[in-house]
Amino acid sequence: MLSQLSESLRQQGRASLSDLAQALGSSPEAVEAMLQRLERKGRVRRLPEGSSCNKPCCGCNPATLVIYEWCDPEDSVG
Repeated sequence: MLSQLSESLRQQGRASLSDLAQALGSSPEAVEAMLQRLERKGRVRRLPEGSSCNKPCCGCNPATLVIYEWCDPEDSVG
């Protein structure tokens, strides 16, 4: 599941915790634990409160979102 999470976030660039949990069919708590592990390894970072997930819908309140961004320096994306 950790590799699924990594791949999903790598492809999206950034995503909300709730979107990632829904995509993996898991609880936000379980996904956040995995994201924290990836964060310790330097592959993802939790963005500051109020950050956008970059979706065009604008249906969420940014103040309530927890957003993570893929930032693995070893990832050769181009």
